Amino acid sequence: MRRAFTWLPWILLILVIVSFLAWHKFLQPKPEVAADGVKMPAEKVEPLIDTTRSGGVVSYSAAVKVAAPAVVNIFTTQKIKQMDHPLLNDPAFREFFGEQMPQQPKDENSLGSGVVVRSDGYILTNNHVIAQAEHIVVALQDGRRAEAKVVGTDPDTDLAVIKIELDQLPVLPFKLSGNEVGDVVLAIGNPFGVGQTVTQGIISATERSDLGINTYEDFIQTDAAINPGNSGGALIDVAGNLIGVNTAIFSQSGGSLGIGFAIPAKICQQVLNSILKDGRVVRGWLGISLMQTTAEENVLAAKSAGVMVADVLRDGPAAAAGIKRGDKILQVNREKITSTSHLINYVALQAPGRLIEVIVERDGKQQSLQVKIGERKTELNAQSQYIPLPKQE
Repeated sequence: MRRAFTWLPWILLILVIVSFLAWHKFLQPKPEVAADGVKMPAEKVEPLIDTTRSGGVVSYSAAVKVAAPAVVNIFTTQKIKQMDHPLLNDPAFREFFGEQMPQQPKDENSLGSGVVVRSDGYILTNNHVIAQAEHIVVALQDGRRAEAKVVGTDPDTDLAVIKIELDQLPVLPFKLSGNEVGDVVLAIGNPFGVGQTVTQGIISATERSDLGINTYEDFIQTDAAINPGNSGGALIDVAGNLIGVNTAIFSQSGGSLGIGFAIPAKICQQVLNSILKDGRVVRGWLGISLMQTTAEENVLAAKSAGVMVADVLRDGPAAAAGIKRGDKILQVNREKITSTSHLINYVALQAPGRLIEVIVERDGKQQSLQVKIGERKTELNAQSQYIPLPKQE
């Protein structure tokens, strides 16, 4: 009897294990059986995204450590004239003292940001940051300061190149492509003069145009906080690459509302190379004015495409090729034209003297015209000024 009780616990343990295995097998999904009796494989559900590639990023400090040293603060000084006393503006005083009124020069400081793009001291910033400045001082993150000289400006894209004479400068590399909506980005600059600041967001949209900011527009839109003083600063990806130069915001209060715009790196590089090569930006030119449309109208017209010619400059390249007022430009070199900014940007990238094929629609019929690209003159560039985004009423 005692020996029987000795084996009883082992028998119960074996029964428990067998029961568990049978229960586990019963819970597993059974394969479906087709009409011909063949067993169908069980359905395998794949995840919508590869979560193993995210790496569980909890910090962007590595990207900031790479990029932040190459982002500089810019201080400009401009002499302005100011009356000694408000009473001197009174017409009676002006008549008594004459038109030669005593005036006093005054220094006006402006704050902005810039990005070191070459180790020999070349810095990209916004044109409106350094416009009309008499003295430009650049402050680096490591505490060094240097006076900068203007190498060249391009008001049509609101970009400028300045240069400082310092050694061992950190540089931000351009990332020209591969930026997509939803990518995480960081904005680095000097907002309100408080010092270098990093903000984080995503790319909200790409190829934004027809906003009335610059003549040539192809903006990256982001919700990373951009404020006054961020102008000319860097927009980087999470690897520390330069994907754009921050230039404008849409705001009702002057502060960030989550709608900021940056000039893409590909445009920044083109402007930089052109200024360093020729001292100015060389652009193609047709000699036409286009009928302006809103962004909403461009979206609605995207299916039909084409832009309407509002006027043609006499003796310009378009006039010489036979383009007339009222023509609808459909294609350039077989590229479908979808908006006025699309055509302006495309033509600007063409080398002066190059022949292009322009397909126009006139009186319901399409015509192919050969146009020899002209060069947009410097005086035309000088007429364009920075225009901030209008406040929403």
